[in-house]
Amino acid sequence: MAREKDVEAGLKEWEEKTVSKTIAKYPERSEKFETISGVGVNRLYTPLDTKDMDYRESLGFPGDYPFTRGVQPTMYRGRLWTMRQYSGFGTARETNRRFRFLLDQGQTGLSVAFDLPTQIGYDSDHPMARGEVGKVGVAVDSLADMELLFDSIPLEKVSTSMTINAPAAVLLAMYIAVGEKQGVPMAKLRGTVQNDILKEYIARGTYIFPPKPSMRLITDTFRFCSDNMPQWNTISISGYHIREAGSTAAQEVAFTLANGIAYVEAAVNAHLDIDSFASRLSFFFGSHSDFFEEVAKFRAARRLWAHIMRDRFKAHDPESWKMRFHTQTAGCTLTAQQPDNNVVRVTLQALQAVLGGTQSLHTNSRDEALSLPTEQSVQIALRTQQIIAYETGVADTIDPLAGSYYIESLTDEIERKAREYINKIDGMGGAVTAIEAGYPQREIHDSAFEFQRKVDAQKRVVIGVNMFAEKGRQKLEYLKVNPEVEKEQAAVVKRLREKRSPGPWRDSMKGLKTAAQSNTNLMPAIITAVKAQATVGEICDVFRQLWGEYKAPDIM
Repeated sequence: MAREKDVEAGLKEWEEKTVSKTIAKYPERSEKFETISGVGVNRLYTPLDTKDMDYRESLGFPGDYPFTRGVQPTMYRGRLWTMRQYSGFGTARETNRRFRFLLDQGQTGLSVAFDLPTQIGYDSDHPMARGEVGKVGVAVDSLADMELLFDSIPLEKVSTSMTINAPAAVLLAMYIAVGEKQGVPMAKLRGTVQNDILKEYIARGTYIFPPKPSMRLITDTFRFCSDNMPQWNTISISGYHIREAGSTAAQEVAFTLANGIAYVEAAVNAHLDIDSFASRLSFFFGSHSDFFEEVAKFRAARRLWAHIMRDRFKAHDPESWKMRFHTQTAGCTLTAQQPDNNVVRVTLQALQAVLGGTQSLHTNSRDEALSLPTEQSVQIALRTQQIIAYETGVADTIDPLAGSYYIESLTDEIERKAREYINKIDGMGGAVTAIEAGYPQREIHDSAFEFQRKVDAQKRVVIGVNMFAEKGRQKLEYLKVNPEVEKEQAAVVKRLREKRSPGPWRDSMKGLKTAAQSNTNLMPAIITAVKAQATVGEICDVFRQLWGEYKAPDIM
């Protein structure tokens, strides 16, 4: 108490005698300072801002509850984060070449970007796929495409993340079948399937089915992987897309964790033991541009999830309390103007993620505001991670910003705000009910509008856009997807249908429909279907016919 009074007196004296004189001569840049998310930033932080902090309860030690300082006891001193670049375009063969290039350059994990038709369960020859085949990711229609995608890549040696949601069970089934053909049993496959449909309803839009059957698909993959794939993460609960849509840092944490709560509740209601699947849940966050806010966000999210799993769900295994997450630097911060500036943005955002304790990381490329990245740009993005890892020394000690009065105060504030949102969502009946009512969507829209208003008024600076802008645009070599890809891929699908054995295919379709109409776990039937050369579109059409398609609510 005496120490607090001494600091308080000293602070007051400093403000009156020292600061006031300086401000009289050199006024501060703004009357009000705040983070990108609108959290007020004080001129100075002192022990007074953390006076109520209990070290063991609020911070603890790395690898121990509440995991504020990291989920592993030695963090990057033992093993660096996985360097996992998100990649995919054109055909499976083209993307396979990019995968092997990245692995040769030192990438330590794969991350698959699927094209839009694949993401929403249409084959490349479907009318709804027109103009989109291979454009924002790789076109995968069948097991044959998946085999090409991972040709000459030993699945027992790499971990693979697949950004796929509504048809996640189908793509996972294909991956299992590819592993089997390579002689790798599913028990030895390592990786993650995103499988997070709730954030699609909130922020991204690549949903197919209504929430209830979508949640069934997810809980079926939980159970199947719990029984058969101990090294596989069954879901990547994503805040990244929520942030990309315009949320604040606290909203990103809150809406992501509220979705996580909904998935856990659905699994428990399906009679899964929480400690049988909770340690295989993973998360995915964005790393935006406010350096300290992002570090604090990661720490707050980890601590809050530990409380939720231990206190709310009564999980007994400490592994169930740990939040493991992947991070991607913020695509929404990249600018088409002066694209080389994006290299600097990405470097700082990657450093934030490392200081925040991420388990894996994707660094965006400088040209992604203009096109899919070129090989040169991807190499620079990967080298950014490698330089941080091997040259800066930031991976040599654990949670080096811990104890900073500002960081700890900001961590507490983000957690407090996130708790308020989660409590409100609970009061509405949970994440699914809140999404159906359009609540998180409206909150995100409001935040996005407020941010853009500040950019337009130059209250939030974007270098090269509303400050230090230049006439004309820097010339870069862009990656262009061959427009013939669509015709080629449509022809591949047609040949597949003509050549496959019709009997096994028909039987698999009947089996899939029967399983979907019962309470049977759908994964075995889906695996049988993909092995019979059923396409993504055909499998999803069975579900469409039974479950219908989701229509977004009017949230205006």
